[in-house]
Amino acid sequence: MAERYDAQEIDRKWQQRWEETGIYQADEDSDRPKHYALTMYPYPSGDLHVGHWYPMTPTDAHARYMRMKGYHVLYPMGFDAFGLPAENAAIRNNIHPKEWTYANIRRMEGQLRTMGASFDWRREIITCDPEYYRWNQWFFLQFYRKGLAYRAFSPVDWCPSCNTTLAREQVLGQDRECERCGTAVIKRELNQWFFRITNYAEELLDFSKLDWPERIIASQRNWIGRSEGAEFAFQVKDSAESFRVFTTRPDTIYGVTFCVVAPEHPLVRCLVTPERQAEVDAYVFQASRQSETDRLSTEKERTGVFTGAYAVHPLTGAGVPIYIGDYVLMSYGTGAIMAVPAHDERDFDFARKYDLPIPVVIVPPDWDGTPLAAAYGGEGIMANSGPFDGLPSATGKKAIAAELEARGIGGSSVNYRIHDWLVSRQRMWGTPIPMVHCEKCGVVPVPEDQLPVLLPDAVEFRPTGESPLKLHEGFRCTPCPECGGPAERETDTMDTFVDSSWYQYRFLSPHEDGRPFDPERGAYWLPVDLYTGGAEHAVMHLLYSRFFHKVMRDLGLFDGPRAAHPDRNWDEPFPRLFNQGVITAYAHRDRSGRFLPYSEVEYEGDTPVHKQTREPVSAAVEKMSKSKLNVVAPDEYADKYGADVVRLFLMFIGPWEQGGPWNPRGVDGVVRFLNRVWSLVTEPGGGTGAAEPAQVRELQRAVHQTLRRVTTDIERFSFNTVVAALMELSNTLQKLRQTPVAQTQEWGEALELFVLMLAPIAPHLAEELWERLGKPYSIHQQAWPAWSEALAANESVEVVVQVNGKLRDRLQVAVDATEETVREAALALEKVQSELTGKQIRKFIYVPGRLVNLVVG
Repeated sequence: MAERYDAQEIDRKWQQRWEETGIYQADEDSDRPKHYALTMYPYPSGDLHVGHWYPMTPTDAHARYMRMKGYHVLYPMGFDAFGLPAENAAIRNNIHPKEWTYANIRRMEGQLRTMGASFDWRREIITCDPEYYRWNQWFFLQFYRKGLAYRAFSPVDWCPSCNTTLAREQVLGQDRECERCGTAVIKRELNQWFFRITNYAEELLDFSKLDWPERIIASQRNWIGRSEGAEFAFQVKDSAESFRVFTTRPDTIYGVTFCVVAPEHPLVRCLVTPERQAEVDAYVFQASRQSETDRLSTEKERTGVFTGAYAVHPLTGAGVPIYIGDYVLMSYGTGAIMAVPAHDERDFDFARKYDLPIPVVIVPPDWDGTPLAAAYGGEGIMANSGPFDGLPSATGKKAIAAELEARGIGGSSVNYRIHDWLVSRQRMWGTPIPMVHCEKCGVVPVPEDQLPVLLPDAVEFRPTGESPLKLHEGFRCTPCPECGGPAERETDTMDTFVDSSWYQYRFLSPHEDGRPFDPERGAYWLPVDLYTGGAEHAVMHLLYSRFFHKVMRDLGLFDGPRAAHPDRNWDEPFPRLFNQGVITAYAHRDRSGRFLPYSEVEYEGDTPVHKQTREPVSAAVEKMSKSKLNVVAPDEYADKYGADVVRLFLMFIGPWEQGGPWNPRGVDGVVRFLNRVWSLVTEPGGGTGAAEPAQVRELQRAVHQTLRRVTTDIERFSFNTVVAALMELSNTLQKLRQTPVAQTQEWGEALELFVLMLAPIAPHLAEELWERLGKPYSIHQQAWPAWSEALAANESVEVVVQVNGKLRDRLQVAVDATEETVREAALALEKVQSELTGKQIRKFIYVPGRLVNLVVG
């Protein structure tokens, strides 16, 4: 009786063996080239779902392939463990977020191990561990000393009832209400900490050293938003106050008929005249109730309110009314704009609404001098622009900028859409910012030898929304590091993106005590050779990591490694990046619209039905969500079918960068494939007599063509086609197993090559089959095989045969067949002969190895 493929037993056997022998532990080894593979680490939410496995399985497969290619591979794993969900869980369950977080980590560690990934668990990092976040604080101090960390007022979402700031996730619905108490949320200015990422804006626009998807580069380029133009000051009439504006179209300056400042602009209080105060206050409050996204929406009507004040036009001296408008933001540009209604769509709509002049200063093509029906934003000849009349726009831009500079009020300027990184968070579960506030000494940094500033264990989480650090006297009250007098610690904590901006370096020496990472290990491993993860991190994590890396470079942290390997890319943290798509799943609803868990649904053919009532239910592909009950836990499938089935199915869904739906019915195909592979190796082949040379040749050709294809596709991260190629080869081998070729030496060689190709994607089964083939432990330490072009070569090719451009038949010919041979074979085809009756061949066209076309008439 054939032995059954027991996937669960095989998984346990080899996972234990790998752990005992430490084959995935990566210590520095100068005799081999290195490969540092990294996938974005998960948040410890408590349970892994297939969305976690989806990015990890191809990365693990590629790491295994690189080991077999002779590289020394580092593939670490850790947990992004700070953040708001843990704090909410603490309030909900009346436990410390540390307890909740570490319990989740222990569970997820176990789940990750069942996946059979080749992680080096000795290097695990947990960002909420003081051993890790001490270095967040150390970096903060270095940034502060370098002038890259500073404190300034910035608007935040504020709940007047809870008396606290809120994260974006805590502001609910279009009415923007506090998730905890339902109070309407407003914007409020708060003194907060920033990192000066704008100092690196120009360098961050250089993508020449990155092998990244174009959509990620485009997202970062748009986010940074470099624009050239002019910046200059408007003087407020009858006042010592002024405000600055930036424009990409200084050539339109003579068309300015009003200015608009943001509702939160610090100059607002000075601008408003007494009779306008009530109207302005109401408008400012209403603007504070809106999100920035709503305020910038192109579908939203442009509104504003007149302040009663006027600015002085810098070139004409005319009075220009100053409005407050919610479509202008302090977080974009200077927080004020010059409005040129004839040549800007937003300004045009605003001017018409409030009956403001719309003078044309750039002449549109074929303009007849009548009022414009819409704003003209193109180039042209300047008009109504005093001494600059008649200049082309491009010339006018430079001329106006030079005039502003000559008058000492402005000039040419480069502006960026990106603003400095706000790193303050008004909550407890994050890295404490290592600063102290002293009435005598001001803001004082914590000395490095006093790091880490520890989060307190004994805290009381109240559903007020306030950070417990504000209420914890033992944490808040501290002596000033300079004068020794009474002082208070900073109670803001750091944005969790700080944790993930440099974690790739801590993996090198996770228990290093005297520095963030060991530079000698950095000289061996850095930079990361392949980074994988979600495209949704394009302008947050990935941009912040690039900024952080460049600051670390400028702090000299890479001087030693750079000197050791000057040929490497030391200007970027992740020179090569792959992004996976989104994994989705079917969400099922009954007739009442209630979502159903998978356990209550089964399929009758293609129709989903309720298991008990047998009534049809709807099925729609949706992004995985707990509320829709379509989050798929891989444990259930791994327990039932083995980890390799889950791995292969996730890789087989479709192109990795596109994502696709998890369909539980599709798992059966992968199960059948692996059972077929099992039987190929463990069950003897059939057939008697001598093997035919043609069959041996077919076997070798199929194996070496597959090896060539699999090798190429693994390097391209095209794992769905890797699985497809091995499925096709297994079918060929299954057919040949019934013939005498299964008794030959070539058959044994074919099985060895097949199992070696299987090893990166189905590591447990491949390890077991390798042992059963009598090979030494471990298959994952064997060399990746090389294909033979001679054995992979086709002996014949299929040629398409057309008559007057229309397909009539196909023809198998030898690869080296002459044109005359192909002509004779094509003319002998019955379907071709029927087309030639009563006609002449006027032209014979042959594209070698591809097609024949007979032109007849």
